[in-house]
Amino acid sequence: MLTFEEIKELINLVAERRLQGLEVERSGFRLKIDGQAPLQPAVHAAPAVHAAPHAHPSHFSDLAPSPLPARSAAGDAGSASPAGPSAAAGKAELPAGTHILSSPIVGTFYRAPSPDSPPFVEVGSPIKKGQVLCIIEAMKLMNEIESDVDGTIVEIYPQNAQAVEFGEPLFAIRPA
Repeated sequence: MLTFEEIKELINLVAERRLQGLEVERSGFRLKIDGQAPLQPAVHAAPAVHAAPHAHPSHFSDLAPSPLPARSAAGDAGSASPAGPSAAAGKAELPAGTHILSSPIVGTFYRAPSPDSPPFVEVGSPIKKGQVLCIIEAMKLMNEIESDVDGTIVEIYPQNAQAVEFGEPLFAIRPA
C-alpha cells in the first residue's frame, strides 16, 4: 500500500512531467492518476439525475473507480488525456447556440448501461428532452443523466469510464 506522501509525489510527478496519467498497483491496492487538464465549468442548468434501475454495479466491477484528475497548486495538471484538449478545442469551434450539458455530480462517466451494451447516444444522434444520454456512477449508485433539451449530439467530451467532476462538460447539443 502507498503512503500519503508517496501518493502526493506521484500526483506531483504527473503534473510536473505533463503525463497523460499514471497507474500503480501494489499488494492489491490500485491507484490511477489522470493527468487531464481542468475544464472550465459550464454555466448551464444541470439535468435531472435518476438512479438507473437496469444498470448494476456488478456490470462495471472490472473497472476500478478512478480518483479525480491530479491538480497542482497552480491548476496545471499537465498534458491532457485525449478528451482534454479536443474537448476544449471542440468547444471553442462549436457554432453559437450550441447547448453544453454539464455533469451534475462527481463520478465515473459511462456511455452505456453495461460494458456489452451499445452506447446510449453517438455523435449525430437525434435526442429528445428527458432521454438518457449516459450514466454517472457515484458511490456505487448508477445515475442516469437525461437531456434537458431536444436536439442532436454534436460532441461527447469524456471517454467511457473516465472520472468527471461537477460542472464538467459531457455533451455538446445542437438544439432542435
